[in-house]
Amino acid sequence: MGAENKIDGDVDWDKNDRQNQPPSMLPSMQNHNPKLLTLPTILTLVRVAAVPLLVASFYVDSRWGRTATTSIFVAAAITDWLDGYLARKMNLGTAFGAFLDPVADKLMVAATLILLCSRPLEVEMFGEVPWLFTVPAIAIIGREITMSAVREWAASQNTRLLEAVAVNNLGKWKTATQMISLTILLATRDSSLGGPGILVPSGVLLLYISAGLSVWSLAIYMSKIWKVLLK
Repeated sequence: MGAENKIDGDVDWDKNDRQNQPPSMLPSMQNHNPKLLTLPTILTLVRVAAVPLLVASFYVDSRWGRTATTSIFVAAAITDWLDGYLARKMNLGTAFGAFLDPVADKLMVAATLILLCSRPLEVEMFGEVPWLFTVPAIAIIGREITMSAVREWAASQNTRLLEAVAVNNLGKWKTATQMISLTILLATRDSSLGGPGILVPSGVLLLYISAGLSVWSLAIYMSKIWKVLLK
């Protein structure tokens, strides 16, 4: 989930971009560990299994439930970075792990966004705005679904299209703001952490920045693809 420092699908998207490329394009990918389950893959499976726990703890109306939700999300973000690091440094990458890692990232982020939409926080600064969380959630989830389809299609085409959808710094900033904003919004469900009303608006602002970067990066990717197709 470390998303475009880990997928775009965004959270090392760069890693996910490489994982979506065919073996003929990436000789190093041919050195995947033959084992189905390695430590990085197990960590990824733990992230997938943590999604139902995230959902269950979110609806527990107690302080420990809110703490558990935030802790699960933060732990998932950390393991997202850790599994990629271990796979690269210890040569423990597997084809199954390459497939599963972006799936785990998207599931965790999408679930968190939907949960926040189901029980939106009260933000005095913005008043009663029913679509406050819905709009950025749709933008972020829609972008991830679109990019997943585009990358799958590009992987079946040619090198130039694959290069067009390679991760860029904009995607990394998108992922960073997304992870920070969701952590803040989950943590501040505990009113004792709300402080002087600064954290929640900051989380909302970062979420909208992330949504804006998501749409912007999608537009850039599509523009690059269009230029390749016109040549």
